[in-house]
Amino acid sequence: MAEITIRKRPRIDAVVTQRKFFKKTARGKVIKVIRERYLRDDVSCGIHDCSLCDSSLGSVLPHNGAFEHGLFNNGHFVVPDTNVFLSQMDLIESSAFNPHIILLQTVMEEIRHRSLPLFNRLKALVKADDKHIWVFYNEYRSETAVIREEGETPNDRNDRGIRKATAWYSEHISLARPAIRGRSSPALPTAVLLTDDVANRKKAEKEGISCISVRQYVEKMKDSSQLLDLLSAAGDEIEPTKTVAARQALYPDYLSMSTLLAGIKAGQLHQGHFNANQYNYLEGHVPVSRFTKPILLVGREHMNRAIQGDVVAVEVFPETEWKAPADEVVDQETTLKNDDASDDEEEGEDDEAVAEQKRTTTDAAKTRAAAERQPTGRIVGIVKRNWRSYVCHIDSTSLTSLNRTSLSQQTVFATPVSRLLPRIRLRTRQAPGLIGQKILVTIDRWDATSRYPEGHFVRALGKVESKEAEQESLLLEFDVPYRPFGKAILDCLPPQGDSWVVPPKSTTSPEWRDREDLRDLLICSIDPPGCQDIDDALHAKPLPNGNIEAGVHIADVSHFVLPDNPMDHEAAARGTTVYLVDKRIDMLPMLLGTNLCSLRPHVERLAFSVIWELTPEAEIVNVRFMKSVIASKEAFTYEAAQIRKDDPNLDDDLTQSIRLLNSLAIKLKAGRMAAGALNLASPEVKIHLDSAESSDPIDVEQKELHETNSLVEEFMLLANISVARKIQETFPQTAVLRRHLPPPKTNFEKLQDILMKRKGLSLDVSSSGALAASLDKCVDSTEPAFNTLVRIMATRCMLSAEYFGSGSVARDTFGHYGLASPIYTHFTSPIRRYADVLVHRQLSAVINYTTLHPSLHSKSHVERILDVVNKRHRMAQMAGRASVEFYVGLALKSRGEKQVVTEDAFVIRTFRNGLGVFVSKLGIEGLVMFKRDTQFDADNYTLTVPSSNGDATIAVFDKVTVRIAVERDANTQRGKVKMTLVSPIDSSSL
Repeated sequence: MAEITIRKRPRIDAVVTQRKFFKKTARGKVIKVIRERYLRDDVSCGIHDCSLCDSSLGSVLPHNGAFEHGLFNNGHFVVPDTNVFLSQMDLIESSAFNPHIILLQTVMEEIRHRSLPLFNRLKALVKADDKHIWVFYNEYRSETAVIREEGETPNDRNDRGIRKATAWYSEHISLARPAIRGRSSPALPTAVLLTDDVANRKKAEKEGISCISVRQYVEKMKDSSQLLDLLSAAGDEIEPTKTVAARQALYPDYLSMSTLLAGIKAGQLHQGHFNANQYNYLEGHVPVSRFTKPILLVGREHMNRAIQGDVVAVEVFPETEWKAPADEVVDQETTLKNDDASDDEEEGEDDEAVAEQKRTTTDAAKTRAAAERQPTGRIVGIVKRNWRSYVCHIDSTSLTSLNRTSLSQQTVFATPVSRLLPRIRLRTRQAPGLIGQKILVTIDRWDATSRYPEGHFVRALGKVESKEAEQESLLLEFDVPYRPFGKAILDCLPPQGDSWVVPPKSTTSPEWRDREDLRDLLICSIDPPGCQDIDDALHAKPLPNGNIEAGVHIADVSHFVLPDNPMDHEAAARGTTVYLVDKRIDMLPMLLGTNLCSLRPHVERLAFSVIWELTPEAEIVNVRFMKSVIASKEAFTYEAAQIRKDDPNLDDDLTQSIRLLNSLAIKLKAGRMAAGALNLASPEVKIHLDSAESSDPIDVEQKELHETNSLVEEFMLLANISVARKIQETFPQTAVLRRHLPPPKTNFEKLQDILMKRKGLSLDVSSSGALAASLDKCVDSTEPAFNTLVRIMATRCMLSAEYFGSGSVARDTFGHYGLASPIYTHFTSPIRRYADVLVHRQLSAVINYTTLHPSLHSKSHVERILDVVNKRHRMAQMAGRASVEFYVGLALKSRGEKQVVTEDAFVIRTFRNGLGVFVSKLGIEGLVMFKRDTQFDADNYTLTVPSSNGDATIAVFDKVTVRIAVERDANTQRGKVKMTLVSPIDSSSL
């Protein structure tokens, strides 16, 4: 087998390098591989007006390397090695860092293999108008290509290639500008190797190559103070000193990666994602397939420097050491308020460590019922870090009194918005100016000798609680891509722009090819108020044989978003549209989402239609899938459609169609419920905004659901199920599907116990049907909202639904537990979900409208895309909830000067020192904390609070009255609701 790479316009006298090696295939067969490169001597250096290179190949570097720097007065070009880009990308992306950079092919390829997200950032950087970066294909230039030597590691080979390319540039510059006889030699710019690798620098110096570390380079730049804050701590050269060497390790060292992987393979270690405890920073857990309950990690030592979302390897302790989770709220900010940001050595002996030991060995935890105990263990290594940039604020108490106005470098704490993250130690010269600002911070490293991770400042976002800063911080906090669509993406749109229309029907028109003309059907859409990206529309009509034709018509996004172009890549990276209270972060450019694809009324649109013949009892006789052209007759809101359906004075064909759809939907839902589908609940509130200009919230209320909400939902479910069956039949290995796995029965143990002990009610979780039936029986005649509360709590016991490729999991795990359907997908919202776009492409191939793009025949490719889509979907949900919480706080603040309201709430959780309560009217949760000693009965979920008016015993499911105020949260630095108990006891007086 031969792998040959050929550059364009190969020269007859090109040099050929060849390397032979042996490779073992997946089936164990050993084959000989020959890799050949055709080398050339005309690969351009990229320097403007170079006398030795062909200027027609382009150039971006000035001939004199003119960039102001304290060490290189004659001009210079920077040649960074791979680790500079891996660790210092925030610096390189800064608009203030703009030297002339030579990016070597060796470096680009290594980054692509090491980190795809960084590689994508690097590609964007190369195209940026404000950067001067030339990509030099050193692997194809005869003078700079290197072959790996016997016994040489790939890293050493790459370092040697980078040094050789740098040396070649120095020689090339001197040859391009030779000295003229009788004149002094011209001042030549320097090619400078930029590296933090001490060994690489020593070799470069020995070879006569100019080289420098990143910190040394930045320190000599003009206005270097702000750029120094962008330096990653991971790139710092740390020379061992007596002080560092003598510092006591606070955490165990990690096992080597080879040991971790061998231990996981042998079953001695367990791999999973680390999850921090939002109520107790001293606990975390790792769900693994081996145990029905997550592995509990107690104490910071056993969590061993893991960050939320890291993939970790865990060692499980003997069963005699298993524990139940703590039953107390332990707040990081309160407990650690005396920690010194600039000193680690004393932290191991501080009051916090003593408190930690006390909490993790309480008698209560030892004597808790065996049913509540979990496998307990410790993290012994990190398989994959999940570090990224985090929204934080500077903890003002970490500044010393002498440094509150000083611009000298100091070490401070950055407190992340998320309570799931530890504080980050930060060195900065801007600390006084950053107080009261939201900032972006990246974690760089976490040494075993440091109680906290170290990071660097990226940029300021704005003043805390300002709407602009809060909106951006929400998007950054949940890693939502929100950059404007670039030119390459917008160039993929129809050139006609807003004036694009479906052309007149013609056999020669590509838009009408193999499409059915459904413009005469009475099709309408039913959506929330203000909906602009209308994905779906419906119709129904009686058939002469007594059956009913019903159709779902979905925007034909795949007609506009073609595979493997810039717009498709961007949509795949975004994964989903993100809906915040006052704005929408679109997956696709607005021209498509709110115009050309949106199924607006009274205009012709391209659609993908699913049309059933149903019996009057909503049983499917047959189903057809087709590309179509439709013309929606009306765009209803849920409320408007409901009014029209219920109006006895209306009997027109469109109204009859809505009534027919509704009658079928009722039967479809009854069929699903009979099959065991769940009717769960989640808090839904509507926030009223002042105006489109200010978007200030003025009130909040529960969303009202109409019968027409269910009408639309049932037909969307039916379409998704029908499409899932069809694409899985044709593409059994790569069909894009969605599943909802049955939750482990242990997930419901606590809810079952609470219901039995507090209400005498049982919850049967043997199947989805049994759960649905028992949820129906969870009623309290004195409290109508009780059943909804139980359903909300049951929803939180479920696993999350996920996208998957049909060939990647066992066939018997395809099912959707919540819907009681053996197979399911997402087809009905391609404007706002990328998974639906993929499904459209697959269904289009099924009906022979188009051929399937090769990427969707690849299981590994489908898996990679759906991993991103699943992540984006989860983050979008969390961003939406956080946006609602923020605006609920603003709405409460707008109610008056006191900014205090009183509402009824239900107790949903009891702690040793507080209560978790749910305010259904506002759709929010909160904690009511008690400072006095309380009597906590963990077995019966009660908390007895002493007061001057007598003791009050409060239990889960009790209805209480809370006073809700808005105050600045210590973590988020944005308004947060604070709850105090008013009845049965006034906790504010305790």
